[in-house]
Amino acid sequence: MLLVLPFTTTLKASGHADEGGELDVKGLIFHHLLDSYEWELPCTHAKLPLPIIVRDYQGDWHLFSSSRLAHGEEYEGFKITHEGDNSGKVVGTDAQGNEYRPLDFSITKNVSEIMLATIIILWLLLSMARWYKKNPNKAPRKLFGGVELLIEMVYVEVIKPILGHDAKRFAPYLLTIFFFIFTINLIGMISVFPGGANLSGNIAVTLVLAVMTFLVVNIFGTKHYWKDLFWPEVPMFMKFPIPIMPVIEVFGALTKPVALMIRLFANMMGGHMITLVLISLIFIFAALGQAVQTGTAVFSILFALFMGVLHLLICLIQAYVFTMLSTIFIGLAQIHGHKEEKKE
Repeated sequence: MLLVLPFTTTLKASGHADEGGELDVKGLIFHHLLDSYEWELPCTHAKLPLPIIVRDYQGDWHLFSSSRLAHGEEYEGFKITHEGDNSGKVVGTDAQGNEYRPLDFSITKNVSEIMLATIIILWLLLSMARWYKKNPNKAPRKLFGGVELLIEMVYVEVIKPILGHDAKRFAPYLLTIFFFIFTINLIGMISVFPGGANLSGNIAVTLVLAVMTFLVVNIFGTKHYWKDLFWPEVPMFMKFPIPIMPVIEVFGALTKPVALMIRLFANMMGGHMITLVLISLIFIFAALGQAVQTGTAVFSILFALFMGVLHLLICLIQAYVFTMLSTIFIGLAQIHGHKEEKKE
């Protein structure tokens, strides 16, 4: 619902709807899904500018507000282009008049949303820890009770059964991943400030999360994991002289983070896009008359609300699935030799 209701209020503000009612559906949808240097404010056409931090081709740093580049304006040799591969990004012009992409460390909407999600998680979990210290013999209620339920669900039903005695070792990382993904998914349901960033639908964000799991798997993998990776226990002809199985094992280890990245990205991006397309149908069918537009509006809004409620469930499911798969991959890297298993 939070994704649906503010949609129409930003049509003219985003520059994708003209006075005649014509709508650039593709441009509007990607305007809401992609990153931006400004933050849409609720119930208004105003936007909150964010700081732009760039390094030009001469090595000089520039810091200024994104409002300087609003409406196609140029400032200190920089502008936001809407053409080519760098569409929506800050570009500069060198002494020869050639356009180039500067080194960009700007605090964009996605970066701001990551900071906001981090602050929310730290505040929530640290406040919960303080409450437990003051009330060691009481069960939490309301918000803290819900958080405890989520921790119990992930740790008891996923982490502990899969990792066994290694559960406490990897639980901090896995629970952090779960709450971070769940939080950014929920914030992504809000289309305006303080939300508006589709972080889990951004492949760069899901790539970093997948790489983190890949690093944990391989850095903390046992020596038997590495042995089975490069010299698995299969007939010799499958390992030498042509290393068929080692190549397959290494390829499998590399495709696991790719599967994590694509699964989260595709599911979250698809959910947002379906909702936006449904709402866009109202404006597309407006040219066919008032009756058609009214019927389309009723159908689109009801179905979009249904998809919004369903998407809330998907926010939890995708965080749970990402954590579960990460746990499985970590567990597979914690294999031990037969002698070590007998000692344990």
